[in-house]
This record gives sequence, C-alpha cells and structure tokens, in this order.
Amino acid sequence: MQLTKVSDFNDWQKRSASHKRHFLLFTKEGSANGSCAEGHLAGIEGDFPVFVVDVARTRDIHPRLGVTSIPTLVVMEDGKVRNMIKGCQSPAYYEKVLRGEGSGIRRQEAKPQKRVTVYSTPSCPYCNKLKQYLNKHGIRYTDINVAANKQAADEMVRRSGQRGVPQTDINGKIIIGFDVPKISRMLDIPTE
Repeated sequence: MQLTKVSDFNDWQKRSASHKRHFLLFTKEGSANGSCAEGHLAGIEGDFPVFVVDVARTRDIHPRLGVTSIPTLVVMEDGKVRNMIKGCQSPAYYEKVLRGEGSGIRRQEAKPQKRVTVYSTPSCPYCNKLKQYLNKHGIRYTDINVAANKQAADEMVRRSGQRGVPQTDINGKIIIGFDVPKISRMLDIPTE
C-alpha cells in the first residue's frame, strides 16, 4: 500500500475530498514508534487512502482533530473523526481497522477539553504569544483582561499571589507566565 504525505490542512482536504472513508497517520520523523506504525501500514496489501502527517512539519491538522500523541491513526468518515488508534499496532490489527472489521477496532472517545482561562492585558507581549500558542493548537479559552476588570485582577492575585501576567488557569491550576512546557503538558499538546 502507498502512504500519501500531506503538507498542510488544505492539501489534506483536497486529496481526501473524493474519499468517503480515509485515514490519517500522525507521526514525527525520527520517532521510533512513528516509524513502526508507518512501516506496518505500508506493508498491508490493498488500496486504502492513508495520509501521513508529520507533526513537526504540518502543524495545522492535529490540533483541529484533537490528536495529542504520536503515532495516532485517525479513521475519518463523512468528514468526521470516527476512531483514533494510538501507538504502534500490529499489521494484522491495522488491517482490521483499514477494512472496517468492527469487532477488533478500539474506540477512543475524544477527551473533553480542560477549562482554560487566560488572565492578560492588551499591552503584554507574552500574553499575546500565549494566546497565539493556544489558538495554533485549537485550545478554547476564556480571555480576561485584568487591566479592564479590577474584580478579576483581585481574584487573580488572591488565587496566585502574583500580579504579573499572563496567568493561565487550567482546571483550577494556575501557571504563571508563558511556560510552554508546563502548559503543553497540562493541555496534552504535542511538544514541537
């Protein structure tokens, strides 16, 4: 079977448009598990539309689909995610998934997104970088401008003991500053 690499969201949409059911393999060049999954899928006989997304190069697809780890094989049907298979599986297992043989398919429901609140000010450059980062990864959040909302500013200081922004509340845990590793870990964002 031939695996087709896609370069971005628009490329994927164009290439997959004629397929009611297709598959996306999210991997990362140099990843042992990613190479394992890619090799097992490539060895399967048949003509299945499998598109490969290298998350190090193509960063606009996995956040939209809720993919947070690699390798992940996503089953798409009628434009919707029907299944996610994480990790490197056996060729026999992948073949069952590709053929749609239901009894062997592991269903993984999408995790509900954590509650995210960003405390920021309009003039704070790190606040803007934080919001761009969350937007890039498809994370929904509530932005509270503490320069315009004294009550929210007081609540922020009461909870964290700090006046500096940005501050990010993720399900009740406060992260001070634009701490990418901590924010990524808490929100299950793949490291870049």
